[in-house]
Amino acid sequence: MDKIQIGQNCFIPMPVVLVGTQVSGKANFMTVGWCSRANASLPMIVCGTGNHHHSPKGIEETKTFSVNIPSSDLLDKTDYCGLVSGEKTDKSHVFDVFYGSLKTAPMIRECPVSLECRLVQAVPLPTNTLFIGEIAGALRGWKGDKRWEAGFPGDRPSLFLTMPDNRYWTLGKYVGMLGVTEKSD
Repeated sequence: MDKIQIGQNCFIPMPVVLVGTQVSGKANFMTVGWCSRANASLPMIVCGTGNHHHSPKGIEETKTFSVNIPSSDLLDKTDYCGLVSGEKTDKSHVFDVFYGSLKTAPMIRECPVSLECRLVQAVPLPTNTLFIGEIAGALRGWKGDKRWEAGFPGDRPSLFLTMPDNRYWTLGKYVGMLGVTEKSD
């Protein structure tokens, strides 16, 4: 079977996150589709943002940011934060905001998982900047939330983005554990 060329601007499905920053003392959130674990120990995460966006100013200013994993029930608010610039619109009231130990990395209470990060390095690229952050705190759910007993809550699936079609998707059903497949010779 021959493969079909689909162009260079095609990416694997990417998790959608909301990056929280504080710009000039005000909480701001930006939808980001380029985010991944970058290091195991110390735990680090990398997020790529367009150089023209408002949020990178806050990361550079405070040297902190948050990564919030929205569930599908937050699709409208997540999409809104990716379409509207914090330079022109106050997005600090879109979510129920809270802070952890870093004090300058706003997090979102409605998101199933929030990570507060300390900036380790910013890697400038021609159109984007990769922000590498040490995960200083990881928070999930809330006390008494029984859905976490079996792992990530399946009733609130995470969002994924595909490009170049710019479509949102949800994570599918649980299918198995890592490392339990039998090896064959």
